[in-house]
Amino acid sequence: RSVNDQEHPKLSVIIPARNEEHNLPRLLDSLARQDVLPHEIIVIDDDSTDHTADVALVKGAKIVRPGQLPEGWGGKTWSCAQGAAAAEGETLLFIDADTFFEDGGLRAILDTYIDGGGAMSVGAYHRIERPYEELSAFFNILMTAGTGAFTFRGNSRPSTGLFGQFLLVDRTSYEAVGGHAAVRNRILENFHLARRFRESGILTRCYGGRGCFSMRMYPEGLGSLIAGWSKAFASGAAETPVWIVLASIMWFVGAILAAGSLSASVIEEHPTCLGTGLYLLFVAQLWTMLRRLGSFRFMTSLLYPIPLLFYQAVFARSAIVMALGSRVLWKGREVTEDDK
Repeated sequence: RSVNDQEHPKLSVIIPARNEEHNLPRLLDSLARQDVLPHEIIVIDDDSTDHTADVALVKGAKIVRPGQLPEGWGGKTWSCAQGAAAAEGETLLFIDADTFFEDGGLRAILDTYIDGGGAMSVGAYHRIERPYEELSAFFNILMTAGTGAFTFRGNSRPSTGLFGQFLLVDRTSYEAVGGHAAVRNRILENFHLARRFRESGILTRCYGGRGCFSMRMYPEGLGSLIAGWSKAFASGAAETPVWIVLASIMWFVGAILAAGSLSASVIEEHPTCLGTGLYLLFVAQLWTMLRRLGSFRFMTSLLYPIPLLFYQAVFARSAIVMALGSRVLWKGREVTEDDK
């Protein structure tokens, strides 16, 4: 049945899409299998050069073509703003095209949402299919930590950020903060929208998506994975609360020291219980976290120095690109952020 009753207000699903013909079928098919259905599904075809629009039409979605990208806007924020303007729903759900819902996932998410309202975000469970995708391990962990929602206090405190793949919000709250127009020039619009919601007294919440909402990131290859994480992570660090940044640095230092201690003892052919124990503690902690965030293999945790070095290299690359004022290409478009 349609999500169009007193329990679940009329829902518009808005999907910004640029050259997403391979991802859209999985997402749209997953929406069609839900036991509650949205009032409408809107795909914003952002000047795609593939068959994105044709795929969306075949699957029954409404197509919006946002037109030429105005100066000072990012592609995603422009698409989301045009989708919101075309939507009929009282509740707006913005989701990325490389995500999809598990069976029954939409109902579970909506039931959680109506308990508190405001702006809610769900971190997609990362479905890993190829070995190089395991290198996203530390990015997933830091992306989740950056929301400030997953602490020892659980969800007892509002989140400081929102996940970029998913935003569920009532239209009144969305318009109260100026919608995506208010963050038109931001690469990580989710961080800036979260701040605007909080400043307006609107509740922000984040949840994990395991069992409800999933994603497949960067299936095109290692180059796509590097470019995708590079375009946002250094700027994301600048928007993360200081206490989260400091805690993350301390955690990284501990992980590096544990790996270094074990490596030194192995090289000297005198492994110590302390070095081995510290390393295995980090392995156990990583495995506990990663299996909640995605279908990562245990070997990724056991050999964590490899994805950790990869994370540091990509983060450094992103920071250098930002410092030099260079431009990053993403899906054939230059990605920049203007603070004006």
